[in-house]
Amino acid sequence: MSNYFRLTRYFTVTSLVAFGVVAATLMYFEHRQSNFFQEVQANEAQMLGGIQTDFVTRADAVARRDLLAVNEQGNLNLTRLFSNALWTSDITPYLADIGSVDFTHCRAMPDTTDVNGKTGATPEKKACFKETGAKLQALGSFASLDARVREAMQGSTIFKIKVYDLSGITVYSTELAQIGEDKSGSAGWKTAAREGKAISELTFRDKFSALQGVVQNRDLIASYLPVIEPGSQKTVGVFEVYADVTPFLGQIKATSSEFKQVALANQTRLAEQAATNHQQVQSSSNQQLLIVAGLLALLYVVLLSIVRRAQTVIERQARESDATKQRLAQSEKMTSLGQMVAGVAHQLNTPLAFSKNNVLMSIQALDQLEGDVHRQIRHSMCRAEVVSSESDTLVEPMDDEHLARELASAMLEVREAREMLGDVLMGMGQMNELVDNLRSFTRLDRAHTAEVNLNTALGSVCYIAKTVISTKITLQQAFQPLPTIECNVSQLNQVFLNLINNAAQAIQGTGTITVATQADARFITVSIRDTGGGIPPDVLPRIFEAYFTTKPDGEGTGLGLAIARNIVEEHGGDIQVSSDVGVGTEFRVRLPIDKAAQP
Repeated sequence: MSNYFRLTRYFTVTSLVAFGVVAATLMYFEHRQSNFFQEVQANEAQMLGGIQTDFVTRADAVARRDLLAVNEQGNLNLTRLFSNALWTSDITPYLADIGSVDFTHCRAMPDTTDVNGKTGATPEKKACFKETGAKLQALGSFASLDARVREAMQGSTIFKIKVYDLSGITVYSTELAQIGEDKSGSAGWKTAAREGKAISELTFRDKFSALQGVVQNRDLIASYLPVIEPGSQKTVGVFEVYADVTPFLGQIKATSSEFKQVALANQTRLAEQAATNHQQVQSSSNQQLLIVAGLLALLYVVLLSIVRRAQTVIERQARESDATKQRLAQSEKMTSLGQMVAGVAHQLNTPLAFSKNNVLMSIQALDQLEGDVHRQIRHSMCRAEVVSSESDTLVEPMDDEHLARELASAMLEVREAREMLGDVLMGMGQMNELVDNLRSFTRLDRAHTAEVNLNTALGSVCYIAKTVISTKITLQQAFQPLPTIECNVSQLNQVFLNLINNAAQAIQGTGTITVATQADARFITVSIRDTGGGIPPDVLPRIFEAYFTTKPDGEGTGLGLAIARNIVEEHGGDIQVSSDVGVGTEFRVRLPIDKAAQP
């Protein structure tokens, strides 16, 4: 798509240049006629703008201050209710268990100073606190407290809760990785722990790990709140609470924006009034200038919308053309493959059948020869026994025994030859199986649509896929009985093989791909699940877009899944996908059993 002509960009650049020249010319003549008025108007507008800007700034600051105060009080009340509700059942047992974990050896480790003179913990010291935090999480009372906290905060605007002891150690956090950190240097902790005062600040986080998961672009109020032991005025710890105020701050910003718009409107009215009062002679030219500018702007907007629409149509047609070419190329490839398979099958079937018949006849001849040799051995042994009983003959029995041994050796050679012919026969059977599966995969000997059992088709696809994917990957089949459906099995084979290949490419090293089928009253579902690395959540919504690919340049066109979805939708079905990063991905292809009944 990068090589296509950018109509919108070209029009925008050229039209802006043209409109800019016209606007500059008009402004030049207007400037010469109303220079004095513009100076007066600028001074008045600047004064009014300064007044209104100061008003908007002050109003915004007051609103933010009030929002901070209200939310700080709300967080304080929530913390008190929260601690009172959990104090006896969960917090007290957990605080008692914390005494068994020693942080002093971690505090005793020296700090380091960077090139800017800032003091910080060494990696060893951080690792010590992290290890001690893991011990806190291993306490028996931790799991109960954590579960109660998360249950209590479910559905609220609280994004994170942290609890510090009076030494500044993070003894609890809804973000488990922060447990054990030393925050004794935090100004907020010092104010809450040593002075017993609540302190809050308004912050913006582009990415934040919350109870509800990782959130982005949020305005938060971080409050450090002293924890008072119920029944006393003793401070026993500090709560750090992060509350989401994005909607409220958005309202404040919207109100400020409205004030700014009102201020701008007032300035415009002032300019218009000044023009009316001080430039009566120039009013007609000003009106004409505004009319021309408005018409030019309107013309530009209309033309730009038309060009954007045309660009959208061009890009869609280009995508459809590329997708059609890709599908045509794939169809031609499958046709060539089918013709090659048909030719190979024709060339191999006759000699294979002839050779198989000869091998079978040879095996039968060897079986008969083995029987004859066996009977001859028994006959020779019997003669040797009869002759040996006669005292006047000594040579003949020895000849019969020698003959029997030679016959026995010959019979072993016959058996070995028969086993080798059996191996040859088995190899011919594998060659027949390969030819049959290739022919079944291409389906060129059938009409475009036919009644097909997808289990049979998938069996051929899996057989072909095993010859393509890595030998470290296990391809499992879990087929349930399916009814036949009318479909273009060659196209569906392309879809399934593409999904299996994608699954194999997602697996690094060893792994498993499971191809399963099932059916209900309306649909047949084919699922292809892998144990690969999964698809990131930000990528997942775009995988079916044409030309979108995560593969390096030259290794993918980005059309495979788009074409697969089109093929499935042409069959009245759909493709669904679910993925867990680090666990794997599952594609589910649903096809209607009765295509005519689908809307």
